[in-house]
Amino acid sequence: MNNGRFKGLALLVLAISQLIMALDYTIIFVAMPSLGEELGFSANHLQWVVSAYSLVFGGFLLIGGRLSDLMGRRRMFMLAMSLFGLGSLLGGLADSQLMLIIARGLQGLGGALLSPATLSLIMSNFEEGAERNRAMGIWAAMGGVGMSLGLLLGGVLTSFIGWEATFFVNVPIALLTLFLAPFVLKESATPSGRKHFDIAGTSTVTAGMLLVVYYLIQSPVAGWLSPSTLPFVIIGAMLLAAFVVIEKRSKEPLINFRMFRNRNLSGAALVAFLFSASFGTLYYFLTLYTQNVLHFSAIQSGFTFLPLTLSAFLGAKLITPMLAKVGVAGTIASGMALGGIGFLLLTQLSASGNAWGVIPGTIIIGLGQALVFTTMFIAGSTGVDPSEQGVTSAVINTGQQIGGAVGLAVIMAIISATMGSDTTMETMSPAALNSSIHTAFIASAVVTLMGILVTFLALKRAGGASAEEGKVIVTH
Repeated sequence: MNNGRFKGLALLVLAISQLIMALDYTIIFVAMPSLGEELGFSANHLQWVVSAYSLVFGGFLLIGGRLSDLMGRRRMFMLAMSLFGLGSLLGGLADSQLMLIIARGLQGLGGALLSPATLSLIMSNFEEGAERNRAMGIWAAMGGVGMSLGLLLGGVLTSFIGWEATFFVNVPIALLTLFLAPFVLKESATPSGRKHFDIAGTSTVTAGMLLVVYYLIQSPVAGWLSPSTLPFVIIGAMLLAAFVVIEKRSKEPLINFRMFRNRNLSGAALVAFLFSASFGTLYYFLTLYTQNVLHFSAIQSGFTFLPLTLSAFLGAKLITPMLAKVGVAGTIASGMALGGIGFLLLTQLSASGNAWGVIPGTIIIGLGQALVFTTMFIAGSTGVDPSEQGVTSAVINTGQQIGGAVGLAVIMAIISATMGSDTTMETMSPAALNSSIHTAFIASAVVTLMGILVTFLALKRAGGASAEEGKVIVTH
């Protein structure tokens, strides 16, 4: 535990790291038209500016978590931040499509290693209880702020400097955190003796995840049963099945499946999946509404997300009292319910509306987002062996990453079936696009309802062990 005088700076470093990962997720959206035009991307190839990041991030999360546990969380944090900063630098300097896609993949690799290391460092640097909850609340709020700020900052930088600035902005932040990390972050203990990396398990799960994520990215475009995509998911599923067999026979597995006997961890991973499948799709569809229906500029569209940012800050302050009153399951369920209400309010948006119509729904969603995002990680870390914190973080992050890909893919399939057309959303008329966005928000609301059910089924209810664990968390 970090008992030094630098806890405030330690939290600042970890919060900034979460901020730039979240910011990088959305900042690229508004820069894509400019970089696509300058580098000559076709419409089909432009999606890989986003997909290259998602593919590598999702594929390497589990090995990132395990390496964090074995090599030390601070050491992995610094390595990951270096990769992320290097990818950002190369992205800003890119003068070809291939170089930019490679840079995005490098950013994704840095993010896959950074995410579990960052969360593990919160667990190891802050005492379980109110102190850790406050730290996680700030860390989670930075995630919400980063996604909202990314759209605004991306519009400003692209409009006044150029798309390259959306990459370069990460570089000084990465350098600052790398400078501070050795002084303010306490290195967690690593296993003594020989470190076993489980090469067979690592190879199969990484390749399997890469293939499955690739299928989820490409299928909405090429078709779910397309010969160009179906083999990837079949081979990926076979590799993941092989991974399970390998892990059960390995003396030092990448993932010890007994971890999933912890209902809080398995429940948190399911919640993370449903959270990302619903809340995580908001930014894509709301950006389409503001830019393609209301014809807002990139900067105007970004400002539309500011109420969401502010409400996420407020929601983070409500987490500790909520945990004390209703426990972990009650807090997550309340957040999911708020999200569902917010999505239903957004179904009232009209093709001739304005930014004011967006505000009520996004404020409510921001509150719910803060409650769910932070608490699902608190739930997942309860009862976990300290030597497995990195893998635990990676499991929850993997659920979140896969959930976002599956959620978006399923929603797009529902929209296609409803419209009876293969027309892309970007080419629809404003009225048709507005109707499709309504369908997306209804689907997201349904997923939040599923999240409430899963929360009470998978996580133990108030009055049971989980409630007691929740009380311990907030009263230590």
